[in-house]
Amino acid sequence: MSTAASAVRAPLAARLWTYQRERFPLAAYLPLIGISAVCAAMYSAAASGRPGLPALPVLAVTTLTAIGFFFLLRVADEHKDAEVDVRARPELPVPRGLVTLGELRRVGAFVALAAVAANALVEPRLLWALAPAAVWATLMAREIFVPEWLRARPLAYLLSHMMVMPLLFAYLTAADWLGSDTAPPRSLGLFLAVAFLNGLLVEIGRKLRPPTDERPGVETYTQSWGMGAATSAWLSVLALAAAFACFAAQPTGAGTIVTIGLAIVAPLTAWPAAAFLRDPTTSRAKTIETVAGVWTLASYLLLGLAPILARG
Repeated sequence: MSTAASAVRAPLAARLWTYQRERFPLAAYLPLIGISAVCAAMYSAAASGRPGLPALPVLAVTTLTAIGFFFLLRVADEHKDAEVDVRARPELPVPRGLVTLGELRRVGAFVALAAVAANALVEPRLLWALAPAAVWATLMAREIFVPEWLRARPLAYLLSHMMVMPLLFAYLTAADWLGSDTAPPRSLGLFLAVAFLNGLLVEIGRKLRPPTDERPGVETYTQSWGMGAATSAWLSVLALAAAFACFAAQPTGAGTIVTIGLAIVAPLTAWPAAAFLRDPTTSRAKTIETVAGVWTLASYLLLGLAPILARG
C-alpha cells in the first residue's frame, strides 16, 4: 500500500491536520491574521478618536471570519492550480492524494456557512461589509473569467487578486465603526492602501526563487520578471508600504511613534532582499518570505497599538 493510499484511508480530521501543516500552517497564520484583524479594528477606533478595543463579540467574529476567509482563498487556489500542481508539483497534498478537492470544498462550505451564521447572529450589518470581499474572492476563484489573459500578464494577475486585501480589511475595520454606529474614519483609504501593499509584499515575497529552484510550469516573479526586477519590485513595495503606514498613522496621534518604529523595522526587512540580489540562494529567498510576514505583523501592530501609547 502506498503512502498516498494510506493517507486517503486515514480519518479526514487527521488528513486535514497534515494538510494545514503543509498548506495553511495555523501556527503561523493564526497569530498573523488574528493580530492583523484586531489591529485593523483598533486603528479604526483610534483614527475616529476612540482608541482601544471595539466591542469584543463583534471583534471576535470578524477575526474568526478573517481566518476562515484566508482558508477559503487557499481552497480556491487549490482548485485554480490543480492541473499545474499535478504536472509540476505532485508532492503537494492534493496531487499526492492526501485530500481531495471535493473534501476541501465540503470543509470550505462549512467554514463559509459558519462565518455567515456568526456574523448574522452578532451583527447582521457585518454581512454587508463582508459582501464586497466575498464577491471579489469569488471572481478571483474564476480568475475574473479571463484566466488566459491574466496568466499571460503576471502584473495584472497580481494587482487584480490583491484587491481582495483592502476589501477584507474594510470589513475588519467595521468591527469598530459598525459596532459603534459611526461612519468609517476619514483616513480609512490610507489604511486600506497599507493592506493592499502588505498583501503585495507577502505575495511577491513568496514567489521569489534563485535560478536553481525554478521549476518548469511553476510561475514565479523571478521567472516572469527576472531576478533583479522582481526583487527590486519587492523592495519598492516595501518602501511604499512604509510610507503609507506613516501617512495612515497621522490621524491617530501616533505618527511619530509609528514612523520611528517603521524606520527601525524597514531596513531590517529590506536587508535579506539586498543580500538575495548579491547572492541568490534558497535560504535567502525563504528569509524574504518570512520577513514579509514579520513586516506585515509589525506594521499592523504599530498602527493598532501606537495610538494607545501616544495617549499615555
